[in-house]
Amino acid sequence: MDHATLFSLALDASRASYSPYSSFRVGAALLCEDGSVFTGANVENRSFGLTVCAERSAVSAAVSAGKRSFVGIVVATPDADYPVSPCGACRQVLSEFLPPEAPVVFGSSAGALVATTMGELFPHDALHELKEAPSPKR
Repeated sequence: MDHATLFSLALDASRASYSPYSSFRVGAALLCEDGSVFTGANVENRSFGLTVCAERSAVSAAVSAGKRSFVGIVVATPDADYPVSPCGACRQVLSEFLPPEAPVVFGSSAGALVATTMGELFPHDALHELKEAPSPKR
C-alpha cells in the first residue's frame, strides 16, 4: 500500500481524535505485514501524561487483534503548519514492533510529508541490542 493511501487513512483517523485541550488532532495508519491496516487517533486527558498518542493507539488496536508484524506507519497532523514527527514515547513503542528499515512517514497534509525509516527516527535502539544479547546466567 502506498504512502498516499495510508496518509488518507491516517487523516480519516485524525477526525476521531479526542483533543479538547490542545485542539491538535493526530491520526495514524499502521501497515501490517499481511497487508491489513490499523488506525488510531490521539485521546487526550486533562491529566496530560495519561494522553494516548495516535501511533500508540494504532499499535494497541493491532496488537489487540493479534497482529505483531508491522512494516510501516503513516501519521497525519492536520492542525499543524509543518510535518510533526512521532514523540519520544511513540518512537520507543514503534521500535518494539517495526524493524529499522520500516518506513515512517508523517505530515500535516498530503503535500507536506516527510519519509524516513524507523532506524533513522530512532537510531540508537538498545531494545534490539537487548533482544540479541545472550541472557545472563543466574
